[in-house]
Amino acid sequence: MQGRRIVLGVSGGIAAYKAIEVCRRLVDAGAHVVPVLTEGALHFVGATTFSALASEPAKTSLWDDDDPIPHTTMGQQADLIVVAPATAQIISAYATGSSRDLLSATLIATRAPVILCPAMHTEMWEHPAVQDNVALLVSRGVIIVEPESGRLAGGDIGHGRLAAPERIIAAVDVALGGGDLAGMSVIVSAGGTREPIDPVRFIGNRSSGRQGHAVAEAASRRGARVTLVTTSALGANHGIERLDVETAAQMYDALLSRSPAADIVVMAAAVADFRPATCAPAKLKKAAGPPEVVLEPTPDILLALGSSKPVGQTLVGFAAETSDLAALAAEKLTRKGLDLIVANDVSAPGVGFEHETNAVLVLGSDGAATEIPLSSKDQIAERILDLIVQHRIRQPDGSQEGAIT
Repeated sequence: MQGRRIVLGVSGGIAAYKAIEVCRRLVDAGAHVVPVLTEGALHFVGATTFSALASEPAKTSLWDDDDPIPHTTMGQQADLIVVAPATAQIISAYATGSSRDLLSATLIATRAPVILCPAMHTEMWEHPAVQDNVALLVSRGVIIVEPESGRLAGGDIGHGRLAAPERIIAAVDVALGGGDLAGMSVIVSAGGTREPIDPVRFIGNRSSGRQGHAVAEAASRRGARVTLVTTSALGANHGIERLDVETAAQMYDALLSRSPAADIVVMAAAVADFRPATCAPAKLKKAAGPPEVVLEPTPDILLALGSSKPVGQTLVGFAAETSDLAALAAEKLTRKGLDLIVANDVSAPGVGFEHETNAVLVLGSDGAATEIPLSSKDQIAERILDLIVQHRIRQPDGSQEGAIT
């Protein structure tokens, strides 16, 4: 960010106070920050605060500047524009080309990359009009730093909280070409597969998909082009290509067709090992007595990916165990031709399925072993990606010591 000119837009939401920290971090990173506050923002924060922290005095109006066209000047000179928080109003104005104030006029007058960091109550964020506007802006190349879940104004809890400053700064770094996964293609699988017994029943597992989704989100923030193959109903960033599947066979087809072109494949999904050999065409009735369900193996997706892994690709598997974690993970790492394996003991408190937290052991084909203690799944995802990057640096040609058997 050193020497890069960044326009920091602040619109009128309660989260405007968090933009002060974003401003400070941008300046600390060496950026030349020009703050632009809307009239609404001034109800929550003061222009003096931003003038003191930023590289130039805060700008609040189209008419209070010596420059007769301040929006055009800022738009042309900016290397990047980031709006935090971005309210429903500023999102709508930008999507429809309505130049209502200095900030919206500057957004329309720029060809620089734009990052929007939405923040609003859950009902507003989920409203179809807001989602349509966001989707339209994404289709035009705007970067969206998705809001988080947590405490909102008035004491409510829900989705719509402004992203943490570190996530916003990471997105700025990526947009300016600084992400360590910039330009890479990453495929992530997530969730537990469902193998149908009849139209209403299935064989499944307890995987929520949270860890896989967290890896996909983190990879996207670090600049990768991400494809998420998921069985989960969890949301995903607008910048992520999402493929919804249900069964192991569907996941197999989706992954094997796309994996040859990927730089990194992270197989975080919990795939069923067996499926019913046949699926009843109609709901099985209790009165008919217990059905006889004959099982057959599902396709081994991870083994197939390891067997066909192109040179230079990094393949990461997951192992959920309840005992002998290191030994079982090491055996799976070698047998399936992986570069890294992420193993967790799902019998431990707070670890694995259905939890917001996780604790993992990551083994590499080069003999590296890293324990990551109990942390949020977002933090675990970042550390996994750190280890993937380190592994690629150590073995840039994709070679590995493990052999496929």
